[in-house]
Amino acid sequence: MNDSHANRRRFLRDSVATAAGLAGLTALPTEILAASKTLPTVTILGSERAKTAPRIRFSAIGLNHGHIYGQVEAVIRGGGQLVSFYAKEPDLAAAFAKRYPDAKLAKSEQEILDDNSIQLVVSAGIPDERAPLGIRVMKAGKDYMADKPGITTLEQLTEARKVQKDTKRIYSIMYSERLENRATVKAGELVKAGAIGKVIQTIGLGPHRINPKSRPEWFWDKQRFGGIICDIASHQFDQFLFFTGSTQAEVVASQVGNTSHPQYPKFEDFGDAMVRGNGGTGYIRVDWFTPDGLKSWGDGRLTILGTDGFIELRKNVDIGGREGGNHLFLVDNKETRYIDCSKENTPYGTQLVDDILNRTETAMTQAHCFLATELALKAQKQAQSVKLRT
Repeated sequence: MNDSHANRRRFLRDSVATAAGLAGLTALPTEILAASKTLPTVTILGSERAKTAPRIRFSAIGLNHGHIYGQVEAVIRGGGQLVSFYAKEPDLAAAFAKRYPDAKLAKSEQEILDDNSIQLVVSAGIPDERAPLGIRVMKAGKDYMADKPGITTLEQLTEARKVQKDTKRIYSIMYSERLENRATVKAGELVKAGAIGKVIQTIGLGPHRINPKSRPEWFWDKQRFGGIICDIASHQFDQFLFFTGSTQAEVVASQVGNTSHPQYPKFEDFGDAMVRGNGGTGYIRVDWFTPDGLKSWGDGRLTILGTDGFIELRKNVDIGGREGGNHLFLVDNKETRYIDCSKENTPYGTQLVDDILNRTETAMTQAHCFLATELALKAQKQAQSVKLRT
């Protein structure tokens, strides 16, 4: 046995030994039938906040999506001190202030941009406003982290790339389905260690529950959220690039449609795409059809096919019965493993703070960040329309 193969086997053995769950393929059906049906939703783990002195000072501008709380928590865990925030909407500002009473409510966006002590701005504003804000933030000499979609048009992308190149600031997009999902982080470690050989393809599924009564007006307007592929599937394009190691890629085909929501004519509820890169291929499907019977907002899945095996992730829920999320199944030429990834660390926040301080690219390269968005935008723009018979 050569050294690399021995190291791979050792890594897998240690990973399984420390996992909370382990099951062979033949044991799965019985466990599935016998398991509890109680499946809690994912929550922010605030207990993981950094206990050390703050390493950077940061602010939040734009609180229109609840993802802002996950973004803030990630930076705090990484050593950031939330200094101030701004939102045009009084109700959103009040809720945020209640969660973070030590942060100051700024009088305006400009007050934050003019504060030279602020090193990073995070935003989950209305999607089509995120890139223009990021451009202003970079021009003000600060780094920027946006919720996805971080950019909604190819024109915005061109300008963001230009300003980022000119200013040398960081423009990061929090693709949380990889960066903040513990099973996906673990999968990245396994793939890097050679657990399934060379990756050939990823299949990323991103179903979501729509919850119409809780959605703001902009949610239903494609011009504001960028379209379903631009919005949701940016996660899947990010994972495709990451796991295949692709640095160049093209959209082979894509389609979108509003199949079941005629009362919202500017909305899209389904989209899929095929992509091909210099490191592998990918298929992506996203939708707004998670039924109310599922005890999670969506059954997010990722399958990573390699030359020596495959990994399947059930990110939010195991409909077979295991509680919680972060489920990883690994199959190679010797056996089938189940790994409970609920205790894995998510390093994105720490890595981003490191990058801000050291001017490095450990959390995500700038080229990767922009390419994932470019693919989503191109797939959205060239998508054929899905029309179903009524």
